[in-house]
Amino acid sequence: MTAGLKQDAKITTLPFADLAGSLRRVFVRDMVMHTSIGVYDHEKETPQRVRINLDLAVLEGDGVQNDDIMTVLSYEDLVVGTRRICQDGHVNLVETLGEKLADMCLADTRVRKVIVRVEKLDVFEDVSAVGVEIERHNIAR
Repeated sequence: MTAGLKQDAKITTLPFADLAGSLRRVFVRDMVMHTSIGVYDHEKETPQRVRINLDLAVLEGDGVQNDDIMTVLSYEDLVVGTRRICQDGHVNLVETLGEKLADMCLADTRVRKVIVRVEKLDVFEDVSAVGVEIERHNIAR
């Protein structure tokens, strides 16, 4: 078994931060923005507030070198990329937006796992949020 992997009879999981596997956790928490999302006509007319959370397990490699940002995955790149995706036109489903965000994160080969949560904040008056959380892996890279 690979260092850092936890395995049971059916599922192998990858931890977020793990010394043996040289993994670092990088995250973006509670990013709220407006985006065009939804299947109903009224949702296509006006952008909606969504809250996005990204949690990434990132291979450290040689770690931080000389306090240089070029040697780590930058959370600024994640925020800018998330803004770009959310401003890139209408999507019907929170699942679709989640997959686009996961693909953005996994494009960096150092990212081994990402959990993306997308929440629509203003759908129901008596519910704070509805949405989806997905987990995607890049183990083969």
